Amino acid sequence: MSKILLNSELLNKVFDGKDITKEEAYQIYQESESNPFEIYKAAQILRNMNNGKTVTYSRKVFFNLINLCRDTCSYCTYKAEPGESKVSMMSKQDISNLALVGRKYKCTEALFVTGERPEQKYSEARAWLKENGFSSTIEYLVHASEMVLDAGLFPHTNAGNLTKSEMSELKKTNPSIGVMLENSSERLVEKQMPHEFAPSKNPRARIRVLENAGELSMPMTTGLLIGIGESPFELIDSIFTIKSIHEKHGHIQEVILQNFQPKPDTVMRNVPGPEERYFKTLVALTRLIMPKMNIQIPPNLSPDSYPDFLQTGINDWGGISPITPDYVNPEFSWPSIDTVQKNCENAGFELRARFPVYPKFFSMVESNLQSKMSEIADSDNLVSKEYLR
Repeated sequence: MSKILLNSELLNKVFDGKDITKEEAYQIYQESESNPFEIYKAAQILRNMNNGKTVTYSRKVFFNLINLCRDTCSYCTYKAEPGESKVSMMSKQDISNLALVGRKYKCTEALFVTGERPEQKYSEARAWLKENGFSSTIEYLVHASEMVLDAGLFPHTNAGNLTKSEMSELKKTNPSIGVMLENSSERLVEKQMPHEFAPSKNPRARIRVLENAGELSMPMTTGLLIGIGESPFELIDSIFTIKSIHEKHGHIQEVILQNFQPKPDTVMRNVPGPEERYFKTLVALTRLIMPKMNIQIPPNLSPDSYPDFLQTGINDWGGISPITPDYVNPEFSWPSIDTVQKNCENAGFELRARFPVYPKFFSMVESNLQSKMSEIADSDNLVSKEYLR
C-alpha cells in the first residue's frame, strides 16, 4: 500500500498491516488534537480497503418490551417508574401486532430492549410477568423472540447483563445480541459519576458478558458512549478492551460509537454533549485501532451532520426503523431510509440492508436461523434487493 498523503510514522504502521499499541494510540490522539484531518483520511482509506464502498443498515422494528429498570443512570430517560405514562409492558398481542406491521414494511430485525431485570426491584414488574405466565423478563424475551421469528423477523436482544445460560437459550432464536460496554473505566461507577447507581454498568460485569458471548460463539454488538465524563485516554483504553476480547473470541461483529446527548429531567441535563470534532476524532481512531471492524454511529444523534461521518471511517448506520421511534432517544427521530440512501450515494457509497447479524458472522448463527435468513438473502448474505422492492 502506498503511503500517499500520510506523513506520520504511526499511521504508516497501520497501512503496513501492523497493530498500533495503546501508547501509540495515545500519541496519535495527542498529535491530532490541533489537526485531525490526517487521521480522518487514514480512517477513510482503511475503511475502503477493508469494507469497500458499501455502507449498511438494519431495517428494524423497536420492541420496547419492559422499560422498568433496577439501575439508575444519570443520563437516561428510557427508564420509567411505576405510574408514569411512559411505562411500557408489551403484551403478547402487542408483540404479535407489531411484528405483523414490521413484516409489512419489509423490516428484518426485531430489536428487543428492556430495562435491567426490573422484576428484581419492582413488584409491578413481577406481578405483570406472573399474570402473563412468566417468572422473569428473560423468560419472556425467549418467548417473544420465538413469536417474532415465526412472524418472519429476526430478533436482536439488548437486555443488559445476561448470564451465559440465558444467552445460550437466546442463541436458538437470536442471530445476534448486544450489550454496550460504554466505558471500561471503573472511575465512572464512583460517587457522583454517571454509573454510581447502575451496578450493571460496572465494566467488569459488562466485560464478563462479552467474554461469555465469545465462549458461546455468539455474534455480539457492543460499543462506547462518548461524552459522559470520561477522558480521551479512557475511551482509547475501552477500544483496546473490546479489541482484546475480539482477538480472543472473534465474535464482536460491530462497535457502536454513540455521542451522549443531554436530556431534560436527568441529573446530567446541563452537561453538554461532546464536541463534534472530538467525537469524529475518536471514531477515526477506532478505525485505526481496529481496521477491519464494522464501525457504526447512530445517524439520529447527529442529525445535521451524520453524512460527514463517512469521512471518518464508519461503514454502518445501525438500526433504522420506518415505523417505530428510538425509545432510548425519543427526542431524536431516525432519518428516513430514502434520505440516508441519497446521502450515501452523494458521497459515493451504496447503502445496503443487512440482517441483525453481519454477513461475515453468519457461520456463528444456529443453522435453522441461517436457513430462514437465506430465504431472503443474496449471495453476499445481505438482504436481497428483490425482497425490499
